[in-house]
Amino acid sequence: MSVELHLPDLPEVPISLGTAVPAPGTALPQPRPWHQRVRDAASTYLPLLLMAALALATWWLVKHTPGLPPPPPAATLRHDPDYTMNEFAIERFDRSGQLRVRVEGDELRHYPDTDRFEVDRARIDAVGLDGRRTQALAVRALANGDISELQLLGDARVTSSGGNGPPLEMRSDFLHAFLVAEQVRTHRPVRMRAGADEMQAAGMFYDHGKRLLQLDGPLRVRLAAPAEARAGGREAGTPSAAAKD
Repeated sequence: MSVELHLPDLPEVPISLGTAVPAPGTALPQPRPWHQRVRDAASTYLPLLLMAALALATWWLVKHTPGLPPPPPAATLRHDPDYTMNEFAIERFDRSGQLRVRVEGDELRHYPDTDRFEVDRARIDAVGLDGRRTQALAVRALANGDISELQLLGDARVTSSGGNGPPLEMRSDFLHAFLVAEQVRTHRPVRMRAGADEMQAAGMFYDHGKRLLQLDGPLRVRLAAPAEARAGGREAGTPSAAAKD
């Protein structure tokens, strides 16, 4: 069985591609004023213009900002004293509060480039851990910052007394004293007196802790007679001497 479908004919509708013609009686749209069009355009593009201006200002600022100045060269300290003292006295104490070193002099000068002191007419008094007292005199003395090392120049004299040994005296035009290590050395001619014994040498090294006295030749030694030695109080603590030619 076949079925046929018949559609009625549709009316033709005209189509125009030109300008739409308003219906009769409809008012034509009026063009917007120019100032409104400018305002709308500004509101649309103003954020973009502001971002561009900000980026341009940032670039200009970075380009024209001066860089950091180069670090200044390290200042070279001159060998000039930064302070002086006249008729002074400096004392150094240990942790228990005991006086260990006292330095006096006519004038003191401190040099910051080496952190050393220079003392005219120096007088030094040091007390060792065993109670032995050491006194030093010199026309001029050079000391490090903590006064643990002294260079005595000009009519230098170091005298050590007390403790377990006899008095010990050293004389030279140069003596190098290490107060903490309790050592004295010199490469210059030296005269020494240990109790009643006298010695002359071309150089010397003395270590109080080791009871060691080392003399550089040529030597000249004068030993006291046994009775005189007993009167001078030679004891077991007398430092041993070693001579070098």
